[in-house]
Amino acid sequence: MNERDALRVLAGDLPHAGDDAAVVDGTVITTDMLHERTDFPAGTTRYTAGWRAVGASLSDVAAMGAAASAAVAVYADDGFDREELTRFVAGAVDVCEAVDAEYVGGDLDEHVEFTTATTAIGSVTDAGPVTRDGAEPGEALCVTGEWGRSAAGLRLFESGGDEAVERANDLFRFTPRVADGVALADAATAMMDSSDGLARSCHQLAEASGVGIELERDAVPVHPAVEEVAADAAERFELAAHFGEDFELLCAVPEPEVESVREACPAGLTRVGRVIAEPDGEEPSRVTADGDALPDRGYTHGDG
Repeated sequence: MNERDALRVLAGDLPHAGDDAAVVDGTVITTDMLHERTDFPAGTTRYTAGWRAVGASLSDVAAMGAAASAAVAVYADDGFDREELTRFVAGAVDVCEAVDAEYVGGDLDEHVEFTTATTAIGSVTDAGPVTRDGAEPGEALCVTGEWGRSAAGLRLFESGGDEAVERANDLFRFTPRVADGVALADAATAMMDSSDGLARSCHQLAEASGVGIELERDAVPVHPAVEEVAADAAERFELAAHFGEDFELLCAVPEPEVESVREACPAGLTRVGRVIAEPDGEEPSRVTADGDALPDRGYTHGDG
């Protein structure tokens, strides 16, 4: 059973499970866990690990259209090294400062491999939280930023060499789109972050909203680093759409509001498709790209 199957099992008892964060009396709260074996390639510095781990939780806050306020983290390893620990905390502090939040501490533990669990909190705006289930046919499908940076980073980690590894660490230190999420809160009818990849996120948003999605391949903004590692256009789209871990925002916005909200998004907002009525029957794909079925493929915990 993978992560998505597990969420479906829990949905009966936890009806709000499945959104990027929980909302309690206007406070947004979310938690994540990352492991050295699955999340931090060889060469990842502890500074990058601290930034990325806490940033992942801050991205969930952003996806709810909330302003981030604070984060904590558990740091666990098979032993404590002063330099590694302090660099991890420095990364956590810096990513919080990048989104006007504060890193306020955490917990230490021993574990067989380097593992971190992070929690972030924030506050919803007057617009209220933005969930995944409000998209309506006729709306624009939009994304923030550029896609594929984590895929490019992994390729650079794998290639080795000091310069490549330094560049890879830089690519792994994304800026959580908190300011963009707040800017979108008034306009977006549905929103989520893209930790599982653009294609899988489209399927998740479409399923939650009970709609279909038509994606335009050439409209997807691809990070320049992908050009350094992709062999051709097919691989370029593969890395941008299916790899995941870019932590950008995917959202549905009414067409008349796209231009005005685009101007308010610091990372930029790109229209990449449209929301359509849910296809009839079991055969038609819920999500297409240029008219062809877009595979529901991306990163999912428990898929091996």
